[in-house]
Amino acid sequence: MKQRPLIDAPADDLVQCETPEAAIARLKELYDDAITTVERRFADYGAKRLKAGAPGAPTYPYLCAEVPAEQASLVSSLALGRVASSSLHGSSMTAPALFEAYLEEQLGRILKRYSARLYVGRSKTPIPVAFALEAATGALSPEQRSGLHQHFHTPNLVATNDRIVDGKIILERSGPLPLSLFTAERVDFSLHRIQHYTATKPEHFQQFILFTNYQRYVDEFVALAKTEVGEGRAEALVEPGDRTWKKGNPPDRPALVKLPQMPAYHLVQLGRQGVTLVNIGVGPSNAKTITDHIAVLRPHVWLMIGHCGGLRRSQRLGDYVLAHAYLRDDEILDDVLPPSVPLPTIAEVQLALTSAVEQVSGIPAEKFKEHLRTGTVVTTSDRNWELRFFENAVRLNQARAIAIDMESATIAANGYRFRVPYGTLLCVSDRPLHGELKLPGMADQFYQDRVSQHLAIGMRAIELLREEAKQGTLHSRKLRSFDEPLLR
Repeated sequence: MKQRPLIDAPADDLVQCETPEAAIARLKELYDDAITTVERRFADYGAKRLKAGAPGAPTYPYLCAEVPAEQASLVSSLALGRVASSSLHGSSMTAPALFEAYLEEQLGRILKRYSARLYVGRSKTPIPVAFALEAATGALSPEQRSGLHQHFHTPNLVATNDRIVDGKIILERSGPLPLSLFTAERVDFSLHRIQHYTATKPEHFQQFILFTNYQRYVDEFVALAKTEVGEGRAEALVEPGDRTWKKGNPPDRPALVKLPQMPAYHLVQLGRQGVTLVNIGVGPSNAKTITDHIAVLRPHVWLMIGHCGGLRRSQRLGDYVLAHAYLRDDEILDDVLPPSVPLPTIAEVQLALTSAVEQVSGIPAEKFKEHLRTGTVVTTSDRNWELRFFENAVRLNQARAIAIDMESATIAANGYRFRVPYGTLLCVSDRPLHGELKLPGMADQFYQDRVSQHLAIGMRAIELLREEAKQGTLHSRKLRSFDEPLLR
């Protein structure tokens, strides 16, 4: 590393780093020093030795990449009336140890493709005490808790947002362009929410995510994961509460008495190449909430596997539905991603899901299209949408919809927003328009016959997509915006 003269970046102590490894090492050093300082200052506060005013508050590390002028056309070609010159891309960073493998791969790509120069320093953004210390106020008196804001920075919610993700800075050209889709505070906000909603630490999350809307999928996943761990094909199974199963050992702690809102289960593989299953429950609000937060972990893909209502007379209970389009009637993301914006299907994901159904289901080739229907999936926020069929019938007919659920389009829309490849494979559990409602006896038979196979299909699709990710062919250009940040 060598000292860098002052460049136009909102950071101090910038040092040029010749390699990704050197940049990550300096990020970790600065971050660890900052957290240690927060801990020391907090101890001083608890002992009433810290004066008010929060002087010298530690800040997040800052990472920037300088792209030379001759490479500028690879970064942006927007017609903004400027002569091409070197461009600077920067972001505050948090938890570099958690993102080490991701950063190493991404920074290596940036150096190779753009002939960029990397710099690491201290940002101007203070680290909020709530993000630095998990139990910051637990041992404080009520008087000390009320005075905490006079000594420590609290989260800045004005600056903690998704303006970069949602393309709202496209015409802003003052200072560096964003290097990442998320600022450090936005990432920290989600890292804490992930643990709250799923009762597992972010470091357990794998790079391949399955979402489901029913507990029976969880039961099948846990049984499968225990087999994989027991036979040495996976390192561990982590359940809510960070309860960990490893080969030859009982779990390291009791199961949680009460599950969190959206429990997560992790089949851990080396390099976080395993599978995480999250039971998001029912409804688009949960689907948006959890994907808002998991997105900061930059997974390779997320898939929705769950059940749906079939809308066509030719469908049968237990048939599969592969979403090729979505009718967004959930209304949960309309203000940030208007329904008029199309959600493209990701070819690599569609092919993997189709191949997985072929390989796992055993459906004869001549009957395959009878049992796997492709088309438009409707996602509604109305759990009892059937009671408004008179008002909805024309729209469903115009959309040529083949299935309806309450989560899939929301997950796809957030996958589009956050540049995470997405896909949906549902199983028909009822046909409300054709007299087959989801009544207990009928549903039980469906679950007994189909859940195990459906999960196996999802797991096989992940195996195929893992190979795509290794070859570098998974992440589609369809999801990239104008002036896309350099970090995926």
